Amino acid sequence: MLTLIVPGLIWTRQALADLTYDLPLPAFDTLLGKGRLLHRPPQSSAAILAEVAGLAAPLPVAALRWVAQGHPARRDDSGEWLCLDPVRLRFQERALVVDDPRQLRLDEAEAAALAVSLAPTLAHLGQLEVISPQSWNLRLTTGAPPFEPLPEAAGRAAAALPLDAAYAPWRHAISEAQMLLHTHPVNQARETAGLPPVNSLWPWGGGRLPEFDNSAASSPHDIFWSDDPVAHGVARLLRIASAALPPDFIDAAARAPLAIYDALDYPARTGDALVWREQLSSFEDAWLAPALHALRTGRLDALRLLAPSDLGAAELRISRHDLWKFWRKAGTLTELGPP
Repeated sequence: MLTLIVPGLIWTRQALADLTYDLPLPAFDTLLGKGRLLHRPPQSSAAILAEVAGLAAPLPVAALRWVAQGHPARRDDSGEWLCLDPVRLRFQERALVVDDPRQLRLDEAEAAALAVSLAPTLAHLGQLEVISPQSWNLRLTTGAPPFEPLPEAAGRAAAALPLDAAYAPWRHAISEAQMLLHTHPVNQARETAGLPPVNSLWPWGGGRLPEFDNSAASSPHDIFWSDDPVAHGVARLLRIASAALPPDFIDAAARAPLAIYDALDYPARTGDALVWREQLSSFEDAWLAPALHALRTGRLDALRLLAPSDLGAAELRISRHDLWKFWRKAGTLTELGPP
C-alpha cells in the first residue's frame, strides 16, 4: 500500500472549483470516484504523521530532528529540545508575516556565524545547536511553554507571544536576538547581495522523545519518503528506512512506502493560485497517474491519501478491487473540500 500525506491540497469547495475548472486531473478524478472519501476534523501534517506512526501528538519536533542527524533514538539520551529556527518577518498589509523559511537559503557559514553570535543571548535558556542552516535546536536547561508550529505560521501573520509569565524569558531573549540580528554583518552582507535577512528566531516543537518500545514497533510501511527531517526522525524511531522524496512514484521501489508531498502547502497558505495549480499538475502526473497504473496492473494493492488542513482534513482510500466498480463515476477535486 502506498500512503500519501499531502498538505495544502484542501481549499473551500468553491475555491477548488474555481482553481481546477480547466485543469485536467484524470487520475485524481478516477481515484476520487472509485475510492472511499472520508472527511475528518482539522488536522496538521504533524498530527497526521504522528497518527500514521502510532505516536502521540504533538510530536517533539526538535528531538526528532536531533535523532534524524544520526543520534541515538533513546529518550534518556536526547534530553529536552526546542526548535529555534531562523526566520524572516516582513510587513505585509500592516501585519508581520512569517516568510517560508526555505526562502532564506542560508548557507552553513552564515548559519554558523549567526549562531555563534546569538548563543550567549540564549545561554540561560539552553545550548544552541545548528542542525542544518535552516533548522536550529536549543537543548533546554528548563522546560518551555508551547509555541505555534512554524509550518503552520509560515505565510501568515505572526502572532505575538502570550503575555503569561511563562513566556517572559522567551519574549526578552527573542527581542534581544532581533536587535543583534538587525546589525549583524551576515545580514548586512545578505542585504547587499539582495538576499532576505534573518531578523528573528521562531521557537516551536519542544519536548522529549516519546516513551517507545522499538522491539514492539509494527508499522505497515517499509520506508518513509520525505524532505522533512522530522519524518526521518520518526522513521529512525520506528526503525524504518527513510529517504528523500523521489521525483515521482516508482511502484517497484518499495512494498509499502509512506510519502509526504508538501509542494502544495506553501502556495496554499499564501494563496498563490498559479504555483498551486502547477504543483497540483505535477502531483497528478508524477504520483497519481503512475499509482493508478500500478493499481490497475496489480503492482500496487491499495492507496491511502491523507490531506491535512485546518479547514478540515480528508482521507481517500482505494484498493485495486475498487477499480472494478464500473457503476462508480469519476469524481472531482471539489469533493475534498469540507462539506
